[in-house]
Amino acid sequence: MTTYSDWESQQDHAAVTVDGHDLDVAYYDAGEGEPVVFVHGIPTNSFLWRDVVGPIAEERRVVVPDMLGYGNASMTDSFDRSIRAQERMLEALVSGLDLGTVSLVGHDLGGGVALRYASHAPDLVDQLVLSNAVAYDSWPVDTITELGLPETAEDRSVEDIQQLLEKLFRNTLERDDPDEEFLQGMKAPWASEAGVTSLVRDAVATNTNHTTEIDPGEITAETLLLWGADDDLQPIEYARRLHDDIPDSTLTGLDDATHWVMVDRPETYREELAAFLVR
Repeated sequence: MTTYSDWESQQDHAAVTVDGHDLDVAYYDAGEGEPVVFVHGIPTNSFLWRDVVGPIAEERRVVVPDMLGYGNASMTDSFDRSIRAQERMLEALVSGLDLGTVSLVGHDLGGGVALRYASHAPDLVDQLVLSNAVAYDSWPVDTITELGLPETAEDRSVEDIQQLLEKLFRNTLERDDPDEEFLQGMKAPWASEAGVTSLVRDAVATNTNHTTEIDPGEITAETLLLWGADDDLQPIEYARRLHDDIPDSTLTGLDDATHWVMVDRPETYREELAAFLVR
């Protein structure tokens, strides 16, 4: 089983410029062939995909970045961490790595990034997978809004934030026996004062306007909406709405799976994803 330390040791780094800021992106890169880029959400990091990318990397190149302000990417600088800015990061990374046309897989906030990229650069995205993604006015949720309050960084210790995240993940996983390595990997980047400050800045940067301004009808990529059907954070009703609006789309809801669908139903999620991406 891949640990967070194992994952970190396999990451590369790339310099990107976003809104005039020179920043660092950490990313996992494996396999060969047509590229698939995986984008995580909040409050996670690229480790979210550790058990997903293996089968895909046997047939295609997979690139899995930490978004700006997350994981091992730039954290301490003052810069915009909104999904608009993350879209610019993705654009710069794809260009810098000379990936050309890509397939995109996005979860949660990363799904919002993928939505924007696919709608703004339709010629550069041939396949799109959205899993329990933010869309329309479905976000932010109360927990993330509370994390973005100014007093959070002042009033809550590192230990407080670690406990909050532990509770968040355990309460929103369908499984009674959550993967402990997953929990540790999700909490690790936030286990310092700098990490807590970055998490608060990430949370305050959530801006609903950045998805309400998108017209999913402009997306031309073949799209799979691979959704945890029991999610209360990003309900499947939003996936149905995306399915109605995106011309070439398929909706697959996985029962007994909540927001962390790839953790609740790992084997089925991998099978559905591979069947779509590897043909």
